[in-house]
Amino acid sequence: MSTFKSDFLRELQLRGFIHQVSDPEALDEAALKGIVTGYIGFDATAPSLHAGSLVQIMLLRWLQKAGHRPMALMGGGTTRIGDPSFRDDARPILTDEKIDENLVGIKSVFGKFLTFGEGKTDAVMVNNRDWLDGLMYIDFLRDYGRHFSVNRMLSFDSVKIRLEREQNLSFLEFNYMILQAYDFVELNRKYGVTLQMGGSDQWGNIVNGIELGRRTDGVQLFGVTSPLLTTSSGAKMGKTANGAVWLNADMRSPFDYWQFWRNTEDADVGRFLRLFTELPLDEIARLEELQGSELNEAKKILATEATAMAHGRAEAEKAAGAAKAAFEEGAISADLPTIEAEAELFDAGLGVLNAFVLAGLCASTSDVRRQIKGGALRINDEAVSDDRLVLTRANLTADGVVKLSMGKKRHVLLKPAG
Repeated sequence: MSTFKSDFLRELQLRGFIHQVSDPEALDEAALKGIVTGYIGFDATAPSLHAGSLVQIMLLRWLQKAGHRPMALMGGGTTRIGDPSFRDDARPILTDEKIDENLVGIKSVFGKFLTFGEGKTDAVMVNNRDWLDGLMYIDFLRDYGRHFSVNRMLSFDSVKIRLEREQNLSFLEFNYMILQAYDFVELNRKYGVTLQMGGSDQWGNIVNGIELGRRTDGVQLFGVTSPLLTTSSGAKMGKTANGAVWLNADMRSPFDYWQFWRNTEDADVGRFLRLFTELPLDEIARLEELQGSELNEAKKILATEATAMAHGRAEAEKAAGAAKAAFEEGAISADLPTIEAEAELFDAGLGVLNAFVLAGLCASTSDVRRQIKGGALRINDEAVSDDRLVLTRANLTADGVVKLSMGKKRHVLLKPAG
């Protein structure tokens, strides 16, 4: 393992962020001499980013903490095509209105992790639609398309794997890597950006941008990629059986977000503490040495620190307190996720099948039946055995809620509206 001199690359290396660096010595020297402006692109395919994007967001955060300038590039233009990298099929085409709607949700995430402003190291957010929409296609192909070898593009894993599987790769998608390379050059011209970062699946696209900058403008650009992250059991980071772990609170509550990190597999605790918290490395080394039940304390620290970064320290502490009350003390905490139901439902009688679907704990009434048969569901901490059970106001606790539970770790409070 090489030893970097700059705070930025040294911290990334020690925490496990680095997979590839295009010119390690030159980038290290540039980070020592002055302020490096580095960017990562985020396409607007959903109204929120999810935990699978956190490694990239943390790369930008560490860049800023080391005294450099981070840039979040919103893919308002490239989202209209969709990044084909390591996908088995084409992304659905989104309307401009849907892309703009998604961008609003995504932008709100970055203010939690980065400091924006007018200072030399303050974060910047730009949208590649600003320059891509104005491209004259024939002029663009003449000026930039001639610098790309189709033979070379076909050799990149992101394309080669798709072709080897005999899965369609449209000409539209094939253009994506040219546009991403052009983004890098345009950002260098407009903002002095010299570094692009991303997951290891973006290496080919980043290299294209580095080479395009050298050929068209004679500039030296750099690339850093991080390992593609999976859990120790092989699951994709940021995904659960119940779907994506969204970073926006309106799509996943701080309590459920905290619980996601609390459920980290034992073998991943140390790695995730290094990647997703800013705890000192010696403290992390101590925590990952814990064994048995003591390791659960390290998981709680991971959950609280990760949640504090995404939702603020107050929400993280509330989530930790709610989890302690629900799981360790058997109490009902007002900070548990709460769903309001029409008051008339409690007056008329709310069937247990519909109640668990309404609470989002089960996907369908047939799923509720399966969970009841498996003994997984509880109401006010009492096991449910009858799928014909009906909830009324008589089931409300003194706090005016009904506590619905699936397994030991998922709880929702259901209460009449009004």
